[in-house]
Amino acid sequence: MSPSRVLTLLLVLLVVLSLLTDDTEAARRRRRRRRMRGRRAREGGVRRGARRIRHAAGKRAEFVRRRLRKARRNDEEGKMRLIDGRAEWEGNVQVYHEGRWGNICDDEWDEREGQLVCQLLGFPGLEKVTYSGVYGHVKDRYWMDNLFCVGTEKNITGCRFDGWGVHDCENDEAAGVVCKSHFATTLSPPTLPPRDQPQIVNKTKLTHALDGKLKLRLRGGRTKTEGRVEVKLPGNGTWGLLCGDGWSLFEGMVVCRQLGLGYAQGALSTGYFGGNKSDVVISGIKCVGNEDRLEHCLHDAVGDVFCPDPTSDPNIAGVTCVNRIADLVPDHIELARSAHLEDKQLFFLQCAMEENCLAASAVKSQDSGYGWHLETRRLMRFTARIVNQGDEAFRPFLPKQYWEWHACHMHYHSMEVFAHYDIIDSAGNRVAEGHKASFCLEDNNCLPGVEPIFKCANFGDQGISPGCTDTYAYNIDCQWVDITDLKPGTYTFKLAINPEFKVAEKTFDNNAAACEFIYGSQGVWLGNCTLGRP
Repeated sequence: MSPSRVLTLLLVLLVVLSLLTDDTEAARRRRRRRRMRGRRAREGGVRRGARRIRHAAGKRAEFVRRRLRKARRNDEEGKMRLIDGRAEWEGNVQVYHEGRWGNICDDEWDEREGQLVCQLLGFPGLEKVTYSGVYGHVKDRYWMDNLFCVGTEKNITGCRFDGWGVHDCENDEAAGVVCKSHFATTLSPPTLPPRDQPQIVNKTKLTHALDGKLKLRLRGGRTKTEGRVEVKLPGNGTWGLLCGDGWSLFEGMVVCRQLGLGYAQGALSTGYFGGNKSDVVISGIKCVGNEDRLEHCLHDAVGDVFCPDPTSDPNIAGVTCVNRIADLVPDHIELARSAHLEDKQLFFLQCAMEENCLAASAVKSQDSGYGWHLETRRLMRFTARIVNQGDEAFRPFLPKQYWEWHACHMHYHSMEVFAHYDIIDSAGNRVAEGHKASFCLEDNNCLPGVEPIFKCANFGDQGISPGCTDTYAYNIDCQWVDITDLKPGTYTFKLAINPEFKVAEKTFDNNAAACEFIYGSQGVWLGNCTLGRP
């Protein structure tokens, strides 16, 4: 066989072997792809089954959750709670309905409903009901209005009311309660020294020592409206004098009223109007100030009496009477409206620290050293608006040359004490006070047709004209009480104007506003104010 034929056969064999190898590899690849498809099919089926199982389980779980939520809503429907009180037994009343809490409006709210609420909440009884959002305004919704309960209901939902969510109430009409607690609790904040009050001991009414009416007259003055007070006792026919020890505007007011000379502008203990100390026949006169006659006041002795004389000037009672005089009244409505809390760091209160406008604990913080300026003080701010409803201007007690310049406020202060701001607990103890050092008196707002006269700027004359107001707005420095150390609770807030009775007025019986003061966890409430004497 020739070499060419051998070469040809070899080529043919190589081609045949190559084709056989390709067919074998193709078959192997086909088998591999079939196996892969089968495996993926099996795995897909498993996954689809798992997904179906998980979907079914999820639907069952959601069904169970819905049933549980519905059952829980049914169980909690009409449930009540008290919120924003200082303790668990007081606060605004909320009721649970359709998965949400809502308030009760104070329309028709009284002790019957309050008693039922306390009873259903497990307390032994009702202390009192509250109105007008005492523990804070409503933030979300009212569920009930015009609620009326008999008192035997097992749930608040058994009472009559206008319908769920049906009401005509503002956000400051939330109903609340103070329930009786299961145990006695006492709040014991630190107390402050009491304000100086005159002590009246061993005094009796003057009329009991007399057989008739006491006659009065003024002598020794420049006019008939001023002078020493002379008295004529019933049956001895001679005129005597009053001892000036303890003599004040209150006694002067009674003398001027009895003589028909108007109002007491000054009550003096002096020998300026003449008189001999040996002629003193009554000592220790003490009046409230609203008596019609001097014999209705208290006294120490009549006849041969002892009258202390601490100076060389005889201690003889005298008065100056006028027909027109000022009459200051605090605006208690503005006081209640403006009361609010502010938290402020000591860094921003350094001028107030100089004026001693903060509580004593602030001074201790300053003395503690590094970082004192970062401490926060809680301030109860309010506006004090003072109205002169008299018929004469109210003027400072001190002459102008004795006024003090204050660098922080950049004006002169004419009265060291014009107002007291006190917070008093249920036992009558002062637990916090305003430390406003001194005041500047001016006409801020006047009635139509009344021209303002007094102004603090540029060393101007100070006072309050009739028909005008002097307003100390809540944003003025020191127009607050520092209550950082005060525990939340119910107190009395008292704002007293002209508290030392140094400047004469028509009456002092309207110089103080005493208000209910509730200090809660979210704010303060001031209301139920009454006017009285400082």
